[in-house]
Amino acid sequence: MGALDWLLGKSKPSSREIAKERLQLVLAYDRIKISPELLQTLKDELITVISKHVEIDREGVEVTFSRGKQRSRLTADIPLLGARGQRR
Repeated sequence: MGALDWLLGKSKPSSREIAKERLQLVLAYDRIKISPELLQTLKDELITVISKHVEIDREGVEVTFSRGKQRSRLTADIPLLGARGQRR
């Protein structure tokens, strides 16, 4: 059961399931060598680049890392506030 099931109210995950998901995340970070500092650097750089083109909610930006069966995924959730003026 994933966190999505829990959020949708299907049932509360057991402490075993939570611990398993946390361990998988820690192992995935270790396998590809993404430290919390590197993740923060990536977040800061994404904010800098994207905010050049669109107005964003900097406080609402979330960058997460997950690992599936076949690949790892870095996901950025960036709340947009509006478009910046046209650049020439």
